[in-house]
Amino acid sequence: MENIFWWKGKVEIPSEGSFIKLNPDKTITVPDNPIIPFIMGDGIGFEITPEMIKVVNAAVEKVYGNSKKIYWLEVLAGDKAEENGLNRMPQETLDLLKQSIVSIKGPLGTPVGKGGKSLNAILRQSMDFYSAIRPVFYMGQPSPIPNPERVNVTVFRENSDDVYMAIEYMPKTEEVKKVKEFFINQMGVSEYALPEDVGITVKPMSEYKTKRHVRKAFRYALENGKKHIAVVGKGNIMKATEGAFINWAFEVAQEDEFKGKIITEGEPQEGQAKIYKVITDQMLMQLVLKPEYYDVIITQNLNGDYISDLASALVGGPGFVPSGNIGDGYALFESTHGTANDIAGKGIANPLSIILSGAMMLEYLGWKDASNVIYKAVKQVISEGKGTPDIANGFRKLGKQAVELSTQAFGDEIVKAIKNN
Repeated sequence: MENIFWWKGKVEIPSEGSFIKLNPDKTITVPDNPIIPFIMGDGIGFEITPEMIKVVNAAVEKVYGNSKKIYWLEVLAGDKAEENGLNRMPQETLDLLKQSIVSIKGPLGTPVGKGGKSLNAILRQSMDFYSAIRPVFYMGQPSPIPNPERVNVTVFRENSDDVYMAIEYMPKTEEVKKVKEFFINQMGVSEYALPEDVGITVKPMSEYKTKRHVRKAFRYALENGKKHIAVVGKGNIMKATEGAFINWAFEVAQEDEFKGKIITEGEPQEGQAKIYKVITDQMLMQLVLKPEYYDVIITQNLNGDYISDLASALVGGPGFVPSGNIGDGYALFESTHGTANDIAGKGIANPLSIILSGAMMLEYLGWKDASNVIYKAVKQVISEGKGTPDIANGFRKLGKQAVELSTQAFGDEIVKAIKNN
């Protein structure tokens, strides 16, 4: 396509496009011809990412005609970068993602046994994408629960704190011995808690990082008419971290920006949302029993990992759920699932996660009419029983007729629905 600039030995910036601007107040100014870098991804990334571009292009053209157009710029990471003699995460890629402000990627893997930091972690830390946002909603696909239309929740997972900071001391090393001696001799920790063969992981959690994450979630809830917000953590056990996280969230509710809008008592009225303190295990149980009870879930990094995966499972799995990593203006959207190397190259991968992430990206750009066109088209195609083998097999197990499509044919059906609506 004329608006896709593939990597051909180097990155060539499209002269027809313009970069998104980051304003001093951390908002963004989006031109009508934004340059959006994309990383194809590993495994099935080479099959699903082009389908996302195809669908997003169709939606933008349907809504805006020739007045708006994305200029897609391929940048390398992962296997394709390595195959071209580059590092798995080239500095050029990081520089272009920062210059472009908004970007999108397919799944990236970390080769087993080769060492090296996770590419996803590098990307998330490169521009301080401190909130991982995952909207989970039902579109008509096969689901493991009754009445899956009850599921419509957005999980805000804090992305820059917690055990993912990898402050760890392995068992039976000199490092862990020093940490253990400090805790016992200087901090009064009992030797029973720290036996000889102990491993220690530090769980940092800060007020600053927590509150900026919570503010983003509160703004989202108010802007989108969400009424019930769960602030989740195991604060009854981990008082200094997850307990503090919950307390800090309630403090944010009292800030001038949110006072009277984020409430703790009574029923929320127009322009208000209510926050609830929920223990993690209760949240996991309520997601299964009463998924309709909360509209937004705000939680820490580790709990967010568990909760977002469980929420995704309620609507059929991560292949049906979009994801965005968002910081102060900078945003990176991505497929929620992994590389699925076992089915790569077979033309059967489900492209919906990255297609829906593309729609989520359009919302972030302020092009909501185009994103709504994608959501409507996806629901229509699924309602007709059409989809990749995973979707078709799910329908058959429910005793429903289904039309099994390849990855590309499924994308074509969504484009067709966009054009015909």
